[in-house]
Amino acid sequence: MNLIIVESPTKAKTLGRFLGKDYEVLATMGHVVDLPKSKLGVDVEHDFTPDYVAVAKKNDVAKIIKKEAKRADKIYLATDPDREGEAIAKHVADIIDTKVKPVRVVFHEITESAVRHALDTPRDIDLKLYDAQQARRVLDRLVGYKLSPLLWKKVRRGLSAGRVQSVAVRLIVEREREIEAFVAQEFWEIGVEVKTQNVERKTESFVVGLVRIEDTKAEVKNKEQAESVVQDLEKAEYKISEVKKREVRKHPYPPFTTSTMAQGAARLFGWSARRTMSVAQKLYEEGLITYHRTDSLNLAQEAVFAARGYVEKSYGKDYVPEKPRFYKTKSRVAQEAHEAIRPTDVGEIATRDSQIANQDGEKLYELIWKRFVACQMAEARFDATSIEVRADKYTLRASGEVMKFEGWRKVYGGGQNAEDAQLLPEVERGDVLEKIKVLSEQKFTQPPPRFNEASIIKTLEKLGIGRPSTYAPTISTIQVRQYVEKDEGKFRPTSLGIAVNDFIVHNFPDIVDYQFTAGMEESLDGIARGDKEWVPVMREFWDPFSKKLEGVEETAERVKVAVEETGEKCPKCGEDPNVARALRGKQVIRLGRFGKFLSCSRFPDCDWKDKYVEKIDIPCPDCKEGDVIIKKTKRGKSFYGCSRYPDCKFASWKKPKDEGEESNSAASTE
Repeated sequence: MNLIIVESPTKAKTLGRFLGKDYEVLATMGHVVDLPKSKLGVDVEHDFTPDYVAVAKKNDVAKIIKKEAKRADKIYLATDPDREGEAIAKHVADIIDTKVKPVRVVFHEITESAVRHALDTPRDIDLKLYDAQQARRVLDRLVGYKLSPLLWKKVRRGLSAGRVQSVAVRLIVEREREIEAFVAQEFWEIGVEVKTQNVERKTESFVVGLVRIEDTKAEVKNKEQAESVVQDLEKAEYKISEVKKREVRKHPYPPFTTSTMAQGAARLFGWSARRTMSVAQKLYEEGLITYHRTDSLNLAQEAVFAARGYVEKSYGKDYVPEKPRFYKTKSRVAQEAHEAIRPTDVGEIATRDSQIANQDGEKLYELIWKRFVACQMAEARFDATSIEVRADKYTLRASGEVMKFEGWRKVYGGGQNAEDAQLLPEVERGDVLEKIKVLSEQKFTQPPPRFNEASIIKTLEKLGIGRPSTYAPTISTIQVRQYVEKDEGKFRPTSLGIAVNDFIVHNFPDIVDYQFTAGMEESLDGIARGDKEWVPVMREFWDPFSKKLEGVEETAERVKVAVEETGEKCPKCGEDPNVARALRGKQVIRLGRFGKFLSCSRFPDCDWKDKYVEKIDIPCPDCKEGDVIIKKTKRGKSFYGCSRYPDCKFASWKKPKDEGEESNSAASTE
């Protein structure tokens, strides 16, 4: 009997479909051993030796694996093809007590050909990858277990810190402060609607925008300047000074990596990184896509040629580029010979949809399929035209694009005009134009936008912080711990998050320093490549960190978390005649382990507290009696519900509109 060990039951089931009765496939359900929860579990005095203990919930699983291993003629460790999978394989091998030596098999897609090839080419466990995962686990444990108690003492009980999550919080806090410090600057956009006067050609109108005043870039900063320019343009003569035409070729985007897939799903579907990774995990385990934790743009040759064949068959030879497209990975670390994320079978997408169990799976599979097929298609070609118009001392410009050949855009539905650029008429240099209307609009510069799921992942990746397996848990963790919250899909720091961030930045600047954290990631990658040893890397971090811990514990002052006042008096002591008027308490909003709550500003002298209900001043659209309030799921995600729950079960991820607002909006458009 051949025994194959994987992580998940779904993966086991998929393998079982085509391996037959000669193979038994068991799932570990994740790690079978881990660091203990109740203590540090790392011997810092003896080369950071981890004290791994059996995961209590996996005892039954471990017993079955041990039992079946004794019956097996061959044992294959087929856990996921990354560092985490290598660690699980090593730990499984360690608990198996059998004369048969387990071997490691790796495949990046769960198809019969890939699995059969892996079984024919087994290898030993890669101790470099194992050491890299062990180093990350130990490093994160040292930071979490040593820094968290300090936060309990200096900020608030129940807090925790993490290496990558603290950097993510810092990014969000710093962006919020940029927004708060931002001072809007007034500016005016000025343009002119003009039309051609040439009787030999069709008369068409178009809009030109002001770009230069004499030989200087146009910057109109106030109403007075705008009025002066408008007056000049009202009486000016308009003549075309230059016409530029060129062909523009737009290449397709490369195939998805974990980061770009998460960004795409966040932008198009509004999904969290956790949701995207969960859906992708199922697609991978069902054998529909390649491994979804990757920062590589590598593509297997057979997959590339299969895509080219599909494109020619479906769209024609014109849509197939002369040479196959192979993409170069920009990441400093090519993930252990991974591929980019692609469908395992590029055949008709409708066939795949019938194999996918839910709508989320269908949506993400289609996104991955289109991205992969498009990356092997010809460029989209556009005729780009730029028209410059002279009006006395002013230069105005119009730009437009007209699609000549849709190329890879065919997969996405094509489209006549690129990015909604305006269509421009056929004109020549020297043509005189007739002014229709001068357009001016007051605008103000905007502050930098708050991070959303897509932009925070993109920024972390750009800084070299985190890896494909860490994006989703990092973003989820900082919300669960209430360091940040989502407001209309954008992250804003809580008062608690600001307090914790400021404490760490002030006392442990290296922990949240972008270059230091990226450098640590590079060191972990160096361990995986075999360029570095994991114990010296740990020592280099631990020695200064442990000394800093001692000093901060002795000298740092306790941090107060800012509270928000409601403007109301405390129901208990706000009118108490036994308390001096100047000392009477107010209702304030505090942030606890389970979310926001109301308490007295005089706490602990006054122990009054109550639930906090965040209303948005909109009546419930279902029952019309309750108020719409903001609630949170167990994972910390905000949603909208009715204050009369459970009598009214209204719930929505999107903010409902007030009926008054809707009617006013409708009236304004009629």
